[in-house]
Amino acid sequence: MKRWIVVGVVVLAAAAGVWWKSRAKGEAPRYRTATVERGSIRSVVSATGTIQPVVQVQVGSQVSGTVSKLFADFNDRVKQGEVLCQLEPAAFRAREAQAEAAVSHAEAALEEAQRQLKRTNELVKGNYVSQADVEAARVEVDQRAADLKQARAQLQAAAVDLANTTIRAPIDGVVIARTIDIGQTVAASLQAPQLFVIANDLAQMQVETKIDEADIGRIRAGLPVTFTVDAYPDAEFQGSVTQVRLQPIVESGVVTYTTVIRTQNRELKLRPGMTANVSVMVAIKDDVLKVPSAALRFHPPMESAGRRGGQGGGMAMGGAGRPGGAGGAGRGQGELAMRGGDASAATRDAGTGAVAGSGDPGARQHARGDGSWQRGQGEPGGWGGHGAGGRRGMRNGSPDSVAAPAAMTASGTQEVITADPPRLKPGVIYVLRDGKPARIPLMTGIGDGASFEVESDQLNPGDAVIVGLELPIAQNRNLQPPPGMGGPTFRGPGGGRGR
Repeated sequence: MKRWIVVGVVVLAAAAGVWWKSRAKGEAPRYRTATVERGSIRSVVSATGTIQPVVQVQVGSQVSGTVSKLFADFNDRVKQGEVLCQLEPAAFRAREAQAEAAVSHAEAALEEAQRQLKRTNELVKGNYVSQADVEAARVEVDQRAADLKQARAQLQAAAVDLANTTIRAPIDGVVIARTIDIGQTVAASLQAPQLFVIANDLAQMQVETKIDEADIGRIRAGLPVTFTVDAYPDAEFQGSVTQVRLQPIVESGVVTYTTVIRTQNRELKLRPGMTANVSVMVAIKDDVLKVPSAALRFHPPMESAGRRGGQGGGMAMGGAGRPGGAGGAGRGQGELAMRGGDASAATRDAGTGAVAGSGDPGARQHARGDGSWQRGQGEPGGWGGHGAGGRRGMRNGSPDSVAAPAAMTASGTQEVITADPPRLKPGVIYVLRDGKPARIPLMTGIGDGASFEVESDQLNPGDAVIVGLELPIAQNRNLQPPPGMGGPTFRGPGGGRGR
């Protein structure tokens, strides 16, 4: 049994050696680049919506009955008050006649009660009747008067029901929907049934779209909008945001908000119910430097390994060093391992913005993008720094703030000016120079998904920015270690284990 174990170990060791040897013989990686351009950037929010008329009325019925006549059809133009359809009025006319008879009966009863009261008042003068009989006669008159009021109200209700058997158009417009036919029974018991749908003016349309909660903060009334419909794929329609409704709509855990977009439809190409592919123009900038989005996400593989390995002494990317660690040497020494240089070279690299943090509670130094230094009040454990365009800001110690400019004090040191952070955000790209990647700090602005606006004194139109890495075929085939082997472990100078 031990013999087989020894043979297995030898085979695995040989396989690992072959793998490392083949990997070492691989060619150097090649970088994929893109050209820095100057042009326009449009930041848009995309969504889909439904086209609807601005004013749309559903015509129903307040009474139940059978449709006897139909005067309007699909696409008919109607005027306000025009008859659309007629329900069978026979039953309602009978109810009206019955109510009229009840009114006549109540009027006769009231007249009889009034005569009785008059007679009682004459008899009470000769003491033929008591005062109680007079009061009773007056109460009878009041009751008959109330019965007459009730009968007249019933007659009025019957007349209204009879009038409601004639369905009329409430507004001027076009009939875009009809849901009834002659002979169909209309039942209006709990709610009014829909008979017609009338759009006021099809030349004025609106798009009701749902914007995700992640983008709704950038949407406001007045923003320009372009959209297309499948019926006219080559036509682009214009509009503007008129309303952002506050009511949230939750569907499958996703929160959206209805946004109303007004548009003109003079040619009547847009029809109710069409699906619109909407693009809301949030921001537009012309004549700016722009780089592909992939360039902002790219990092050389050795630097990525150095950044992971340097987490033992301090937080990478210029974060706060852990108490008792090397103070800010996480990023600096991680890149030192990549370049094979000394600590002073790493910390003086103005391009990376690495820091020579000493861990001294009384001081910390920040490397600037131009190679100068800033000195301020330190904290236990030291701090990592950054370049002027690095990923960490220095304003008030906030990691998300943008680095503020520095000014000379009377003692000759530099202090941070706490100005309001600009709208631009810090970022880093890599430019291919002399066949090697060079780190360029910059500020990023708006983006359109494919490109981002950038600002940097070290970047010019035509520069080749790195957007990816091409591995040779020989090296690409040997990326995975042999079975049973975990691969090499990278340890940065800070003591962290590479992942």
